Amino acid sequence: MKQITLGSTNITSPKNALGCLPLQRDSKQDAIALIRRAYKTGFSFFDTARLYSDSEEKVGEALHDVRQNVYIATKTMSTDVEGFWKDLNTSLSLLQTDYIDIYQFHNPSFCPKPQDGSGLYEAMCEAKAQGKIKHIGITNHRLSVAIEAVESGLYETLQFPFGYLASQKE
Repeated sequence: MKQITLGSTNITSPKNALGCLPLQRDSKQDAIALIRRAYKTGFSFFDTARLYSDSEEKVGEALHDVRQNVYIATKTMSTDVEGFWKDLNTSLSLLQTDYIDIYQFHNPSFCPKPQDGSGLYEAMCEAKAQGKIKHIGITNHRLSVAIEAVESGLYETLQFPFGYLASQKE
């Protein structure tokens, strides 16, 4: 598989990753088997989120014994600092790991920044300083927020929906 470097991180992985949103519809046994098969066939990057019901639990169970060989990205939709820490600690526990490679704000309505009053970006930086996360990212479906995130230079990755069949305007 073709290798790529993600954003401004030092993470290099195959161009194809396993997005784990659909795993919430699979039994635990089937999801774990699928994740392990993906790993054995060359996948090393796995994307999940707190919002994806039991997806993090399935990823953690499937990959805990090969954690050093894979990259895991997950996300928080929290809009306050207390929720951020709760989500982060829950994710770490369910993923059976002591760090997350890319921790992302999940489709926020605004671009979290230092001193914006939310405290979210500061919490993300504190989690990184503590070694709980390696890289700070953001996902968004709003072009204006995505552009603001890129222009801010604060984020190491941006996950934005893109389709080859989308029009130029989209």
